[in-house]
Amino acid sequence: MTLKNAARALVTTLVVALSWTLTQTPATATAAPAETAAAVVLTYDASGAEEFVDAVDSGAAVWNETVANVRLEPAAPGAGANIEIVADDGWPRALTTSLGNGIVWMGRQAVNEGYDTVRIAAHELGHILGLPDIKPGPCSSLMSGSTAGTACTNPYPNAAERAAVEDNFASGAAAWTHGPRLYRD
Repeated sequence: MTLKNAARALVTTLVVALSWTLTQTPATATAAPAETAAAVVLTYDASGAEEFVDAVDSGAAVWNETVANVRLEPAAPGAGANIEIVADDGWPRALTTSLGNGIVWMGRQAVNEGYDTVRIAAHELGHILGLPDIKPGPCSSLMSGSTAGTACTNPYPNAAERAAVEDNFASGAAAWTHGPRLYRD
């Protein structure tokens, strides 16, 4: 056998062996999708939200539909909550005490001026989830808040806002914390 024929035989044997090995690998051995951590569950207490309870629930549902790393759920009656939501006659605002924790005021002043209640709730919850105001901004940016105008009823965060929240709650835990911060929209 010549050296050339021996090399061909060796290559052929390797190709056949590799092909056989690949066909014998169980289907379960294929690459599995990356494991994702369980979503961080934050509870909210809307018992003080008065006429805004439905808007708060809808605003929370928006976040639950659009991000995977965090879920907003109503707190059980009498249980503590990460987020307290109350109604008052002022302008809507949020006080974050740490990422995922704080107070949201559903201010009637903005509602009386014509702003959409679900957008307000989703926007203020966005602050609790770690997002700052983006002002001035277009209606497509949830965190543009009141600068989008009263005609804007979009309660959905844009791709950058969703990505920031996903990053904040990556790995099943809050990615950062900060001291109390008051957002007045």
